[in-house]
Amino acid sequence: MKENFQIKLEKHLTRSIDDEHVNGSLTVIWRDWDKILQNTPKMVYVSSVEPGGIKGPHIHTKRNSYFTCIHGKVVFILQTNEGEFLEIESSAENPVMIYVPKNMASAHINLSDSSSTVLALADLAWRPNDQEMKNTTFTNYDWKKWI
Repeated sequence: MKENFQIKLEKHLTRSIDDEHVNGSLTVIWRDWDKILQNTPKMVYVSSVEPGGIKGPHIHTKRNSYFTCIHGKVVFILQTNEGEFLEIESSAENPVMIYVPKNMASAHINLSDSSSTVLALADLAWRPNDQEMKNTTFTNYDWKKWI
């Protein structure tokens, strides 16, 4: 069975209480009763990446993570155990959560002209000295297609 690394999120329009015009939107990232996440989050954080910037690739050896771009536009690149690269786009307009299981190499690149913001949920809280992240390389990956 192939694992699903992409979770489509619910997005709802919000309306003014005065005249019912659309005044924004609400995207559901996580609710305890949904059971869309395999692991209950123990840490939530926000990360930013500058235009054209790449974070990773690296491997988290102990934690499973879920990422959603909440401002801007990023592409997550995951490398499977078979060496295949998966590319998943996430943005405020296309609210997708990306699941990265522990021991899977991943990276993300900002496709926007300004800083992008990524919301992350992890099932293990990070500590400054835990050393559970290992840097790696995507030797055969074509980064130039995004720049």
